Amino acid sequence: MMRLLLLAGTAEARQLAAALGSERRVSVIASLAGATRSPRPLGVATRIGGFGGAEGFADWLKRERIDAVMDATHPFAARISHRTAEVCDALGLSYVQFLRPPWMPVDGDRWHFLNDESDAARFIPAGARVFLATGRQGLERFANLEGRELVCRQIDTPDRAFPFPNGHFMVGAPPFDVEDEEVLFRRLGIDWLVAKNAGGSASRAKLDAARHLHLPVAMIRRPLQPEGPKLQTVSAALGWVRRRL
Repeated sequence: MMRLLLLAGTAEARQLAAALGSERRVSVIASLAGATRSPRPLGVATRIGGFGGAEGFADWLKRERIDAVMDATHPFAARISHRTAEVCDALGLSYVQFLRPPWMPVDGDRWHFLNDESDAARFIPAGARVFLATGRQGLERFANLEGRELVCRQIDTPDRAFPFPNGHFMVGAPPFDVEDEEVLFRRLGIDWLVAKNAGGSASRAKLDAARHLHLPVAMIRRPLQPEGPKLQTVSAALGWVRRRL
């Protein structure tokens, strides 16, 4: 029986949990960082919360007798991915990253690529009404967007005030469809969209809506990912696991 840790938190991780949970020779434990207060059940044994750094993570892997780790965290959770790859290498555990392809612009898109959030001020003019589809993590890096009105969407009800006087939170839970996003952007009078290049179909609607409305998009590039094998499909993930049984 293989004991597999699935680092979850994405729509693809949910699909992987369903597929891997039906493998009779695999015991799956999913792990969620706890960013969402009431996550939907994954259908496999699930732990929530951090591991206590690299040392705590290594101790947990040894204590739980984990044989392999599949990293299906968000493409912008690079710190977690790098730490996971390093700890697995040190312990001699099999490691693979499930990384969905990044979004690519198509005809009609008006994308401006950013290296990080602080670059947005170079492109977005004063007076613009900006929709931050980036979540609350890293929000402090938009501090230089003074003179713009900011709207930040997040899944959970905010537990603190917006960090800047020129912005506010709104609550919205995915999935979102293109038509609803268009209606929202019009109602809010949005001039610019800021997004992280997360990839995948689950949150693509906002980009299609921006294209239909001819809105410019400040697209934040992905951080550098760890070296090592990468997968993009559930079938490839199942193949990777079965080859190690």
